[in-house]
Formats: sequence, C-alpha cells, structure tokens
Amino acid sequence: MAEEKELRYDPAVIEPKWQERWAADPKLYAADPITSGKPKYYVLEMLPYPSGQLHMGHVRNYSIGDALARHMWMRGYNVLHPMGWDAFGLPAENAALKNNTPPRQWTLSNIAGMKRQFGRLGMGFDWATEVTTCFPDYYRWNQWFFLRMYERGLVYRKKSKVNWCPECATVLANEQVIDGRCWRHEDTIVEQRDLEQWFFRITAYAQELLEGLDKLDGWPEKVRTMQRNWIGRSEGTEVDFFLAEDAVNAQNDDGSPKVIPAGRRIRVFTTRVDTIFGATSIQLAPEHALVTEMASNDAGLAKQVSQLLEEQKKAREAGDVGAIEKHGVPTGHFAVNPYNGERIPIWVANYILADYGTGAIMSVPGHDERDFEFATKYAIPVRRVIAPANPVAEETALPFTTEDGVLVNSGEYNGLGYAEATRRLQEAAVRGGFGEPKITFRIKDWGVSRQRYWGTPIPMIHCERDGIVPVPDEQLPVILPDNVEITQTGGSPLARVPEFVNVTCPKCGGPAKRETDTMDTFVDSSWYFYRYTDAHNDKAAFDSAIANYWFPIDQYIGGVEHAILHLIYSRFWTRVMRDLGMIKNDEPAEHQFSQGMVIKDGHKMSKNRGNVVSPDDMVNRYGADATRMYALFAAPPDRDLDWQEDGVAGVSRFLGRAYRLVMRYAATARAANGAIAPEPSGLSLKLLRKLHQTIAKITQDFEGRWHFNTDVAAIMELVNEIQGADAQLAAGEVPAAVLRELLTALVLLLAPFAPYLAAELWDELGGEGAVLRAPWPPSNPNLAREDELEIPVQINGKLATLVRVPAGSAPSVIEAAALADEKIKSRTAGKTIAKVIVVPGKTVNLVVK
Repeated sequence: MAEEKELRYDPAVIEPKWQERWAADPKLYAADPITSGKPKYYVLEMLPYPSGQLHMGHVRNYSIGDALARHMWMRGYNVLHPMGWDAFGLPAENAALKNNTPPRQWTLSNIAGMKRQFGRLGMGFDWATEVTTCFPDYYRWNQWFFLRMYERGLVYRKKSKVNWCPECATVLANEQVIDGRCWRHEDTIVEQRDLEQWFFRITAYAQELLEGLDKLDGWPEKVRTMQRNWIGRSEGTEVDFFLAEDAVNAQNDDGSPKVIPAGRRIRVFTTRVDTIFGATSIQLAPEHALVTEMASNDAGLAKQVSQLLEEQKKAREAGDVGAIEKHGVPTGHFAVNPYNGERIPIWVANYILADYGTGAIMSVPGHDERDFEFATKYAIPVRRVIAPANPVAEETALPFTTEDGVLVNSGEYNGLGYAEATRRLQEAAVRGGFGEPKITFRIKDWGVSRQRYWGTPIPMIHCERDGIVPVPDEQLPVILPDNVEITQTGGSPLARVPEFVNVTCPKCGGPAKRETDTMDTFVDSSWYFYRYTDAHNDKAAFDSAIANYWFPIDQYIGGVEHAILHLIYSRFWTRVMRDLGMIKNDEPAEHQFSQGMVIKDGHKMSKNRGNVVSPDDMVNRYGADATRMYALFAAPPDRDLDWQEDGVAGVSRFLGRAYRLVMRYAATARAANGAIAPEPSGLSLKLLRKLHQTIAKITQDFEGRWHFNTDVAAIMELVNEIQGADAQLAAGEVPAAVLRELLTALVLLLAPFAPYLAAELWDELGGEGAVLRAPWPPSNPNLAREDELEIPVQINGKLATLVRVPAGSAPSVIEAAALADEKIKSRTAGKTIAKVIVVPGKTVNLVVK
C-alpha cells in the first residue's frame, strides 16, 4: 500500500516541474543554424486568432503538429516549429464596442492568456520566432508587398459591386461569403453594395494556380478539388453579336446574308459555339451597360429592369442565384448573329450576372437546360442544331445537351462533330473580326479593402493634383493610430482621425489624404510562415537564403475550412514573392493535412454555439498529457472527434499505469546502463518482439499514415504485455539489460504523445539530456518478426478455421497445414477440393464443390 502511494501518478506535480525547466531553456525547441548539416523539417500548424481562450479544437490541431515535431527532433532532423498570432480582425473591434477596451489591449491580453495555455499544455514551440501580425514590424511588410504588387500591376482600384456584411460593417471577399452569409456570422445575410475598392489581381495567376494543384501530391484530394472548382477554368469562345439597328447587312456570292461588323457589339462567352446556329435570343444582365442605355429611353423597360434587379439582389443575398425563379423582359431590340445574319430578340433576365463572364449570353434552348426552361416560359423558339451521331428511330427529345453529336441546321458546318465544328467556327470568328477562342476562370480578383480600423493601413495617398500616389518605402510603416473611436457605422473609423488622414503628398508636396481602408486580414496570413524563418529582420521581410533553406514547408496542418481562403491566397502570395526574386519555391507547403473537427452535442465546438470545452479544465483534472493524448487517441486525425470527457479520464488512468510500471523497475533498469543483453529467448524474446513491432508501427505511421489513434493503442498494448509479466519481472526472469531496453524504448515512444510523463520517466531511468533530443528507437526487423503466423482458412470465401505455421513458410507448407486441419477434413469430407488459393502470410481459400 505504501509503495502504491509512493508510485501514484500526479500530473499536477510532475507537469509544472517540467514546464518550469523547459521555460528556462530557450534553446530547447530552437532550430539549429541552416549550416548545421542536418536534414531540415519545417512543421507548422495554422496560426490562431487570439480570440480569448484555446478550446479542445485548438488542442487537437496543435497536438498533432507537436507530436510530429517531437518525433522529427528525435529522428535527428533540424526542426522549425514556430508559433504566432493572426492578430488583426473584427472581433477586436466588437470587443472594443462591448467592453470599451481598445482593440490592441484586448488582443495582447488574449495573446498572453493563450500563450500561457500553450505553455501549460507543453507545446514545443520556438517562441524566439514568434510573429504577431498587428505589430508594425510585421504589417510594415504587408504594406511593402502591396507597393511592390502595385508597381507590377497586380494591385488596382475600381468601383465594384461588393459583398457587404451588415454585422461586420465591411466588405467581404467572394471566398468569405458562404451560402449567402458571412463566414464569421453564419446568420447574417450578405448585401450587395457599390464601392471603390482595392483589388489584388489573383486572376493573373489563375492558370498557374490550377496547374500547380496537379503537383501537390501531398495535399488532400478534397482540398485540391475545392480549389480546382473555385478557380473554375472554362475553355470556349467569345463572340460578338451586333445590335440590329447598327449592323451593316450584305450578301455573300451565293445570296446568303452576310454581316459586316459595325456599331455596338454584344460580346458573349460560350463553351458551346457549335450550337450558335440554335441561338434564338440574347439575354443581358439587368446591369449590363446596353440595358442601362435602352432603359434610359424607355420608362416601362426601366421599371421592369428595376424589378429584375431587386429579384437578383434578394437571390444574391440568399446565396443561391442559380436557384432563382427565372424572369425576363424583352427590350424590343434585336441582335444579329454574325454567322448567319439572323435577327434574334434581346431580353433582360434576372439570372444573368453583370460580373460573371461578359454579363450577356446567347440562349440556345434546344441544347441547354436553363435556356430551355426560360424559352418554354416565354414562348421563345426552340431549335435543334445538334443531332445524335448515331441516329435512332425516334428523334431525341430536346434539350439535347451532350457534346456527342453532329451539327444540323447549321449551314456549311452540318455534319461536323463538336471538336471540328468548334475549331472551324472559332477560325471564322477570328477571320471575321467578331470573336476569338477564350479561356475564362470562375475565380475573381481578390478584393482587399475593408472599412474597419483593426487592420493594416493601405499605403496609398489621394492627391487632388496627382491622383493616387504610393507611400514611399522610407515612410513605411504607415502606423495604425491608437485611441480611435470604434462605431462600425459610417465607413472606416480612420476617416474620422484628421491627424491620420491629412498628409503631404510625397510627389507634389501639396495637401493630400491617406487611404482610410485597411487590408483584409487574410493578407496577414498569406505569408506569415516566411517571416517565421527570420522573424526579427528589420531590413527585409526575411532573408532569402534562410527562407530558401526552410521552404517549402514539409508539413502544414489546419482545417479544411481554409481550403479556398487562406490556402489559395497563400499559394498566390508565394508565386508573387517568387516573381519578385525573394524565394525559389512555387508552393508554400509540400504536404498539407486537414484535421477533423471536435464535435460536442452534435455540433462543431465553437464559442458561438456555447459548447466549448476549456483545456484548462481538463488539464486541472487530468493533466496536459492526458488531454493531449486523448485528442490523438479518440479518432483518426482526419476524422471528426466526438468529445467524451470519460475518454480523457481513461487516458489518464493508462498514463498512471505506465508511470507505475516504469517507476517500479527504474532502479533495476538504471543499474543496467551499459550492460549487454544475452541472446533473447522465452519471455524476453516475447516482450522484445512486441516492443519492436510497436516501434515499427509507430515509426511507419509518423512517416505518412498518421494513425496516431492506433499508435496510442499500440503503446497501451505494449504496457499491458509488460505488465502481464510483472511476476516474472519481479522474480528476475528477464535480464536487467532487456528490462532497460523495454522501459527506455517505452518512454521514447511515449515522448511525442505525452511529453511531460516521458521527461519524468526519462530522468528516472538516468537518460542523458532532454528526452526530446534522445534518438528515436530503431526497430529490429529480426526481433519484430513472429516465429509463427496464424493464417485464416476459408471454404468458398467463408472462414472455416485458423492454422498456425512458421513465419516465412512456403505456400506449399501453408497449403499442407490447412488440408491437415481436422475442421477442414471434416467440412470437405466427400467433396471435391477444386482449387487451393494461398496468399502467403495472409490467407488460404479452398474452392470446394
């Protein structure tokens, strides 16, 4: 009883002791110089927003990365494992309104609290590389990048219809609108407004971003598919229809109509130019310039167009324009098809968007489902111009939308298939000057203007004489002023700070005004991982030589919700930096992993739902190691984890068993340091076999599969196996050198998952230095190999029995053992064994008739 009390596992004593020791050693988690000669490994979890407190969703994410970092340290790699804070953003302004606390004060207070939590959890971050994006020494470089992109034509300003969140009181990028609602406020419908905005020309890299996905074999296919769909490449043709009252009509030599391009054109984009002879109307977006012109002279049309605009606005705000009930109005005007001179009516339709494509479509109801629906509703003619390549007795119903057909009712192009018709029609458009082949993308340029205070000031000046003037590099950073009144109404708060707004134009020396919008906070997170490599550089964003050593990131970890936000922006930013000559890599990360969510009460754990579990509570009850290990044990890392506090308690009990096991024999194992173990046999061989099988499994999993849940289970099985031999161990039946190997390797296997306990036990075993830097135990394949294997035997695919054979047995030996088994003899008596299929080491299947 006294011994059990002495061996009681008490994380409340053990963990603070080691936390204090680790905190006193700033080099413990520091990367070695890039000249170390070691292979490098950059492991990174997405930096958190300092919203107040960590929850168990955070713990899961960071436990995965921390386990990996610790394993790679033990494998002898030069590991970079940094941490920082995505510190700008709207919640700080909300807190300023609610609590009358300045955003900076609120943010830094939260950072201090979360940093304390990370420390108590034992996370192995190198805090010497810490980055805080709201500090001028960081956002100065946001501004520097903005200016370099402006010089290259990758930044521009225009009036644009933007997504406006009434709750945020600011603009949202397209990627930040999910199902018509704000990505931060799931119940807030996003509105449409017209504002002057700054944009990054991400579309200049659209093709390269798309092609690059094929090389990202280390990224989840789900993430790559989401990005492919968001980039949305379409190959097609742009064709100019002509306003009938402007077009000049003539005839070809054979008397057929010929159109001479003249006057106002209506450009459409189509992926099916082969169907152009089936176009029976042109449909324009309500905001198309030509509609505005027509409506200005037609009060009735203007009223109808206004109604269509209102319907479109409501559909946009609901988040699904595609599901809108389709309405349209005829304009009374006609367009001329440039291929055959046919006059077709021009309509205005509520489902055509001015900012998508050209804002105009040719409607081919015979070969498009949406066009067919619209034409049927408004009695617009439907014409077949594509027929099946292999005619059938009954004519195929319209709409016929497949590309597998031939052209009909299409003049000289009749009989051609899709590819040949497309080529010839495109050539005719180019020759005639009314069209060209065209590639378009769904992705739009990144709107980065935000009408709020807590963000990076945009380094541009508005001068009445010289227009828009960039802030000179020597005047960076443009400092965000303190003590700004936050109202979230009436535009940017910075516009109400005269000492910020009113400046001298750096070009003409006259009075001018600063830009008062701030940058989208996704700018901050698009390149922060490069700053980690050289966090205190005051001459440049980072040293290129250092960044080129560490990049690409070897393993990047974060939620799939960032697939088309942060991850696509960071890929764009990496290419911009490459083209600036700052780095050599094309992609930020070689491998990306999206962990599953933590679910409680049927929903993702989040503050908004009030179902957050504080890691502080779990640490106080069960310890940091149990809290971390549960996050890795309860489910595969890529699957959702259903939170159960009983599971944390169970892991804590296991750690107690492991602690008592090692402590009970620590003195014996310590005394055997340097002793040579005899050739293992009997119980020693059995225990060593289990140990080396466990080492092999966990090592393999760290190299790619990441089955950390089964790794923890394997460690539990190993502890059970050793504990099961407790009587023999106590009796000295296992040599002390073997016992030392067992316990030392067990502690090293625990180290990535339970670092506090591993440090304590490593110390008790007399291990040299920090367990973090101890070599990872190698697996001996000869010891891991089983002497015998248990092979399932099936009859016609159904399990009949199990037979044991020596490991490595030839197929003939396995077959003989199966046929000699009494159960097999009984079940095959009087029957014919037609075939015996042996998969060596796996299974035997008898085909019996």
